[in-house]
Amino acid sequence: MMTSIKSGGMALILKEINRFCREKITGKKLYAVPKLWIPRFFKNFEEKSGKYFVDPYEFAAAVTDWVLKHSRDLDYSQPLSFLKGESSPDWIKRSVVYGSLPRTTTSYNHKGSGYFEEDDALGFREAGTFFKMILLLPFIKSLGVDAIYLLPVSKMSDLFKKGGAPSPYSVKNPMMLDERYHDPLLESFNVEEEFKAFVEACHILGIRVILDFIPRTASRDSDLIKEHPDWFYWIKVEELADYTPPRAEEIPFKVPDEDELEIIYGKESVKRHLKKFTLSPDRIDSEKWERIKKEEGNILELIVKEFGVITPPGFSDLINDPQPTWDDVTFLRLYLDHPEASKRFLEPDQPPYVLYDVIKASKFPGRVPNRELWEYLANVIPHYQKKYGIDGARLDMGHALPKELLDLIIRNVKEYDPAFVIIAEELDMNRDRAAKEAGYDVILGSSWYFAGRTEEIGKLPEIAEKLVLPFLASVETPDTPRIATRKHASRMKKLAPFVTYFLPNAIPYVNTGQEIGEKQPMNLGLDTDPNLRKVLPPTDEFFGKLAFFDHYALHWDRPDRGVLSFIRRLLKIREEFLGFILEGTFKNLSNEDLVLYSYEKDGKKLVIAANVGKETKELSGGRVWDGREWEEKERVILKPFEFALVLQD
Repeated sequence: MMTSIKSGGMALILKEINRFCREKITGKKLYAVPKLWIPRFFKNFEEKSGKYFVDPYEFAAAVTDWVLKHSRDLDYSQPLSFLKGESSPDWIKRSVVYGSLPRTTTSYNHKGSGYFEEDDALGFREAGTFFKMILLLPFIKSLGVDAIYLLPVSKMSDLFKKGGAPSPYSVKNPMMLDERYHDPLLESFNVEEEFKAFVEACHILGIRVILDFIPRTASRDSDLIKEHPDWFYWIKVEELADYTPPRAEEIPFKVPDEDELEIIYGKESVKRHLKKFTLSPDRIDSEKWERIKKEEGNILELIVKEFGVITPPGFSDLINDPQPTWDDVTFLRLYLDHPEASKRFLEPDQPPYVLYDVIKASKFPGRVPNRELWEYLANVIPHYQKKYGIDGARLDMGHALPKELLDLIIRNVKEYDPAFVIIAEELDMNRDRAAKEAGYDVILGSSWYFAGRTEEIGKLPEIAEKLVLPFLASVETPDTPRIATRKHASRMKKLAPFVTYFLPNAIPYVNTGQEIGEKQPMNLGLDTDPNLRKVLPPTDEFFGKLAFFDHYALHWDRPDRGVLSFIRRLLKIREEFLGFILEGTFKNLSNEDLVLYSYEKDGKKLVIAANVGKETKELSGGRVWDGREWEEKERVILKPFEFALVLQD
């Protein structure tokens, strides 16, 4: 049941931080911030050699003052749906989402000289923090955003890192926030209070907060091991060096079907793979385990030393996937027995193991659910709902969860807040109906794939029209190449969002850095190649670095202001015509050379047109927006890569 609205508790933590900052103001302008972070209402800064310096406390007091002026006498630590009296997740259909990895989004060299450091000699945390996310809210709000999606912010593991920083998906403890998001400037506060203040500030500004959760995997040295070693899979340490997913060339690149299991389990490589696994340390020697788990130190390192076993790396559920093992994460053991479909291929004493069927528990379940683990996983999101008032979540690898577990997770979430939005990590747009039946409210979709290709983008209107769930309308994501590095990027970084954000069932998504023309991808996960790691000049201090695995600061000091102003104008105009998109009659006339679709409402027609061919196109006119300004025109002439929004009576 939805909790009743509380009053009289207006933004308590945010007010305390505001008061603390006011008391700490010295007037010394030593803290460099990007010019784009400084809102128009703040004037007390100094420019030195192209850098902008502020007193961080005066700056923070001004921003939090501005936020608090928008508040009423309400408890903003609750989900925004509670404050609005909403009981449906349909609010997401009207939203614009900004995606952020806070560690990256608010990273900046605050000392203003030399190179970026996670923490510098002046005592400033140059890596991103929740406090700085609050300071960035005037900028984010100026984009027209009303929902912020954060990549995982839970406690991360420093073991098996792929770069200089831990991956946000290497979750050491899903119930805890990562301490590195604490800002030393707020010496009297802790990371939990700072995150609460961030959520409060968002809610005051009418912005929802959506978090990313990973119920299928954990870091290989997860905090959960100490009390629940049986929730994990184990291999002998000597088997780690050549641990890799076995291949079966006879089967296509896909999740295997049941009738292909006999081929897989008949492979000698699979038989060798199965022999790598062993029992959990508590089963190997219970007395030694009781002693070891009480010792100080990293639990996995202790287990390796005393038992000679280790949690194995994760890998894809797609057979013959060329990507390497996921060395910083391991799978959770969702069943206490083996997959029912595979038992006949196994020896009676086979220890718990990981293979394609085990990973895809939704397709190959066992008979004995790990109930205690399931209950734990089903209470992770409600923990954040009740403690911090979050408004939505994306489930990473939700497609691999058993239906019963997924149902339990969604039921727990919706019982507390029926308006809570759950996003499926579903890239296949044809699986929208299955996602809806599973209980999801939104799919990720794959608009980023089509939007980055002139020869494919015209297919989007037809795909989007048929969807039964809304999708995140993106031209880039944290896992894909940046739109600023796609073919014809100088034109596509404006044309692609224009076409994508007006689509039926579209929820416009701005990936952090997209709005300033960032080129370096955050990860090399989808539709990419290793060369994209090197799109920056070799002289750039972030050359070759990926935000998922390294400390990385966006190029705030060298923004593409043309893109930024365009995104702001585009989202503002979309908001003006949202009624057409949500209520109008849709018609699609697109072809391979021309994206052309329209909405009719109240006797007027809104036409979205973009020329992706090689010849000039001519259309009927009206009141025309060409990305810069409105103008009355009898005919619309579109040269290659030009686009227009046309309002016709």
